[in-house]
Amino acid sequence: MEQLTLPAASQAQGSMTLPGSKSISNRTLLLAALANGVTEIHDLLDSDDTSRMLESLAILGVNCENIGKNTWHISGCNGNFPNKKAALFLGNAGTAFRPLTAALAFSGGHYHLSGVARMHERPIGDLVDALRQAGASIEYAENDGFPPLNISPAKLDLSKPIQIRGDVSSQFLTALLMALPLSGKEATIEVVGELISKPYIEITLNLMAKFGVNAQRDGWQQFTIAANSQYLSPEIIFVEGDASSASYFLATGAIGGDIQVEGLGKNSIQGDVLFADAIELMGGKISYGENHIQSQKAHQIKAIDLDCNHIPDAAMTLAVMALFADGITTLRNIASWRVKETDRLTAMATELRKVGAIVIEGADYLTITPPAQLTPNAVIDTYDDHRMAMCFSLVSLGGVPITINDPKCVNKTFPNYFDEFKKLVS
Repeated sequence: MEQLTLPAASQAQGSMTLPGSKSISNRTLLLAALANGVTEIHDLLDSDDTSRMLESLAILGVNCENIGKNTWHISGCNGNFPNKKAALFLGNAGTAFRPLTAALAFSGGHYHLSGVARMHERPIGDLVDALRQAGASIEYAENDGFPPLNISPAKLDLSKPIQIRGDVSSQFLTALLMALPLSGKEATIEVVGELISKPYIEITLNLMAKFGVNAQRDGWQQFTIAANSQYLSPEIIFVEGDASSASYFLATGAIGGDIQVEGLGKNSIQGDVLFADAIELMGGKISYGENHIQSQKAHQIKAIDLDCNHIPDAAMTLAVMALFADGITTLRNIASWRVKETDRLTAMATELRKVGAIVIEGADYLTITPPAQLTPNAVIDTYDDHRMAMCFSLVSLGGVPITINDPKCVNKTFPNYFDEFKKLVS
């Protein structure tokens, strides 16, 4: 297995430019593909996840043309994929697998969707159940409730509201919202239970509106798509820098010095920009520009007790920051970690213990007691999870070397992450 050893460091200074947001990139690609007209997408993330989406759209007959660095022309198919029979391999890209499942369910074709072994362990039953309520014909190719999937033409029935659980993954609701305009009919979605990760739904609604479809929202419990909705190209669209990726560098600044993160500002449509508020709660100094956020060293990292439902991905970075805190940190409402690229609750608890922390792992929370001294030369397993690798790079700022197993797993969202990190720390 490939390994990367990061040397002991204690200071951080400089600026970096974020890659495009994964969540925005893959949503934008699919909406552009479904729209009427050609969309020019700037600052698209170049990563494994977006590559899987682009490959799949090309297989489905959508013309995707790279016209410059991270800039693409997507020729929309006006809601009707040309190819009605296809097999798609989507790796471990949940932001591609879930919305494509929903879109293809309403596309009148025969499709097989599969991924890597971990993707076949990530539950999709709640989305499939919701789509079946609308008349979709989806069968499990192997295990009930999990990919791979076989999709056949639907017999649409949207006379009743579609019910979907809100407490498993916001990507299921996102997939439904993005796909239902393809039906041409009025459709209502009812969310059962508390909706987690609401800011990710805000991203979805914001982008759908940019493509001409305004979903009506009644609180967080009911969403309505009007009849005869149609996606229309905005012609040109820019992808924001990735707020989840910003978390590592904002934390680096708070722990080690002074870091400016370019590509993201206070008015971002991404919920994870609120990670900066959590940095301030922990004692860091945050300031904003139109398109940058600056993070300066905390006098002392403070322990916090925080509901992290609004920043589920970025909250992983808080777990590593807790190693530097002045007491016991508790991160709550993070059950969604269990259905990500790995079971992140268990993975985070396991790896934090390697560097000396005392960790209590609950069903939906972590309690982290920092060690008096970090354990040097720990070897961190990353579980084929990009965020595990990036989070644990911060441990080196505690003045100890750390080794990251399988560092190239960051290719999922941020292929040059470690190069950027090394430029800033000493």
